[in-house]
Amino acid sequence: MRWLVLGGSGFVGSAVLRTLHAAGIDAHALPAPRLATTADAPQALLAAADATDTTGLEAAMAAYDVVVNAAGLATPSATAGADLLGANALLPAVLARAASAAGARRLVHLSSAAVQGRTPLLDETGTVRPFSAYSRSKALGEQVLDLVAAREQSLSVVTVRATSVQGEGRPTTAALARLARSNLASVASPGTARSPITSVDSLADLVLALGAHPGALPARVLQPWEGLTVRTVLEAAGGHPRVLPAALCRAAVRGGYVVSSLVRGRLDGHVRRVELMWFGQDQAPGWADAQGLTPTARIREVLAGADRAAKDARGL
Repeated sequence: MRWLVLGGSGFVGSAVLRTLHAAGIDAHALPAPRLATTADAPQALLAAADATDTTGLEAAMAAYDVVVNAAGLATPSATAGADLLGANALLPAVLARAASAAGARRLVHLSSAAVQGRTPLLDETGTVRPFSAYSRSKALGEQVLDLVAAREQSLSVVTVRATSVQGEGRPTTAALARLARSNLASVASPGTARSPITSVDSLADLVLALGAHPGALPARVLQPWEGLTVRTVLEAAGGHPRVLPAALCRAAVRGGYVVSSLVRGRLDGHVRRVELMWFGQDQAPGWADAQGLTPTARIREVLAGADRAAKDARGL
């Protein structure tokens, strides 16, 4: 099989390419087209995708069996706009149309578990509860892709809901290591809630397994949990988190969202990060686990490496 990775120069896309090459797969990268749209509903996005000229994409995708969409704007704190909708909502549908026309066998689209927002239990259903401009754009991308997949029967389409992906060189991972060693590191009692933090190499392994799977795939696959709790995440990154009363933490989170609502939700992303640090987020066992395709957990090594890098930067 030949693979084509859209967004192959990005954080996730480059990890996918490394994994594919290590497996001996003929894989190449392609820059994603820059799209913008004001369409903000699935049917309107489908119409916008149908109106987009995909001739160049179809030519670039010719002779590729699997297309991976690792492109988009990974900016959880972004404000709503045409560029965000174009990259995260319109692009998946455009790529699916082009991949189908080019004769590709499968499209693996990388989405985000953020589409389910603050739901207590992440799963692989089509239910979404976006809480920000970013999560809404990713949710719309999933929904319009469902419409295209229903129409383009020759193309197998699977959406991967990535959780909180960390890896070497990612600014958010370095920031997590700094937070872990700071006085702000804390968890809500008892500190045993599951954390959705995962590693980029495990995500890349999942993409490989899905693209190469010989049988039918579900519409959505949730990235499996890598075994850490809110407390062990911070400890793996070199921290010694304080355990705070859960009731106090819940009150603080509620207050944070109230303040954010006064400024039109501009603080939602920041409040959500604190909420995840304190309470984590559970997830249902998914398709990959049931099929025995759970990737090797690597998040402890990633966080330990981030801790070492932070110490080196401080000369310790």
